[in-house]
This record gives sequence, C-alpha cells and structure tokens, in this order.
Amino acid sequence: MRVPPSSIGLAALALAGCEQPAERSAAAPAGAASVTPAPARLAPVAGPEQRILAFGDSLFAGYGVGKANSYPAQLEAALRAEGRNVRVVNAGISGDTTAAGRQRLAFTLDAQQPAPDLVLLELGANDMLRALPPAETRANLTAMLDELRSRGIPVLLMGMRAPPNFGPDYQRGFDAIYRELGARPGVTLVPFWLETIYRRPELFQADRLHPTSKGLGVLVEATKEAVAEALPPPRGDVRTAA
Repeated sequence: MRVPPSSIGLAALALAGCEQPAERSAAAPAGAASVTPAPARLAPVAGPEQRILAFGDSLFAGYGVGKANSYPAQLEAALRAEGRNVRVVNAGISGDTTAAGRQRLAFTLDAQQPAPDLVLLELGANDMLRALPPAETRANLTAMLDELRSRGIPVLLMGMRAPPNFGPDYQRGFDAIYRELGARPGVTLVPFWLETIYRRPELFQADRLHPTSKGLGVLVEATKEAVAEALPPPRGDVRTAA
C-alpha cells in the first residue's frame, strides 16, 4: 500500500527525530505541559531493587518534554506502580547514531554501580536519517550486543523501521537488522517500539518527530510488559525497596 508523503513525515520518521542538540533534551520548553502524573499505585514496592539502563537517543533523552517526562522516567513510575522495585537510568543522548553509542557504551556501563540488570537499547534512527549503510548500523549494534553479552547483561532491543520513501532496498536492509539481531541469545526484541503512536499525530510535538509526554506514556503502556518480562529474576542482594 502506498503511504502518503505526509504520513511518511510523521509516521515513519517519527521513530527517528534525533538530530536535535543534546542540551535541549534535558528541559521542557516554556509553556510545556506539567509532568505526567504517575499511574495510581496498584501494589506496594517490594523486593530487591533491579536497575535498568535506558541507552538511546532523543527518544529516551526526553527531548522537548524534559527528563521528568521522558520514556525512562515514565517507565520507572509505571513499573513501580505495579510493585516492581526498579530504577531506570536515563542514558539517552540526542543525536546519537549507533557509532556514537558504540563509542560510549563501555564507559557508560563502567559508571553504573551496581551493573544494570537489563539494558534497553534504542539506537539506529539517526543512522537512517543520514542514510548510512545498513551494514554499518548492523556492525555497530552487533558490537554493542557483544559488549553487553560479555558482561552477562540481557538486552531489550527497541526495533526501528525505515519508511518506504528510502527505497525498497534500503528499507529491507535496515528493517532486517533488528529482526535478525533480536534473535540472538540474551536479546529480546520489540519489533517496532513506536507502533502504537506513529499514526497518531496528536501524540507528537510540533516538530512532528518527537512524542509528547502523553505519547511517551502511551509507549510505556504498550511496552512495559515486554520490559518486565525481559528483566531477569531479582538477584536477592541487599538492594531493597525505597
């Protein structure tokens, strides 16, 4: 089915909008909506604390909504509302390509004390926007997955899709990256993590690329169970509920 150009601009490229300066991701613009209220708590938080590292680009960093409204912050609130003792560390940097992520992954992991129980890996959209060869994107993601596997850290890979206007060859090559890497041992795949919002323009900011706080909340609701299922059993160490 042919996708109208306007839909491509919003729907397919909304997954990528990561070419913005990193410093703008940390604070909401003037007049932005207030922090999205955390879901009503359904269960008391209990058990050993588990740490999730959200490693990605502006879609994690909180571009245009502030870190308090970012996907990692809302994910933590949603999981804790279900009684899960989790802390989600936001390691999103706007503008990151897979090459940039590959360069910073090891020292980011080294700085985490204790080591994360799970890493959410959300990169590749900027590669697509720059029309970088899918082979480069694959190589960089593979290297990151190898690093995480060497440290015994499971991964939830947040899949991306290329829009049709990039051409069928590029689209096939790019989309296959996530499908194939998602089948590796220790990796769980969310095939296209913006699936629930990419056709809903009201859930995007004025740039038509970055989700609003509400849009990120919808993404959290759609993906939180995949995150919970990807978490290994608690280690039973001294980290306790706060």
